Amino acid sequence: MISAGQMRAARALLGIDQKTLAERSGVSLATIQRMEASEGHVRGVVETLTKVIAALEDLGVELIGENAQSPAGGRGVRLRTPPARDGSAQSPR
Repeated sequence: MISAGQMRAARALLGIDQKTLAERSGVSLATIQRMEASEGHVRGVVETLTKVIAALEDLGVELIGENAQSPAGGRGVRLRTPPARDGSAQSPR
């Protein structure tokens, strides 16, 4: 599950607006607006949620779930370290 706050935070980290997320995920702008206006967890059609999550991940964010391993605990969003140009993983700085 993704929360409305995670969606807004992910867009902020990526520096994109709702229209761009709608275009990248293949869902309507009104749907993105409704999802982000939700209280707590975003509710909607599973296929739509999957498209939005996939688009955010393709753009470079990692959504941290409630029970995912994270030193500080809780939900969150973080930018993934981009792969090195030669295909090997880069170490964080």
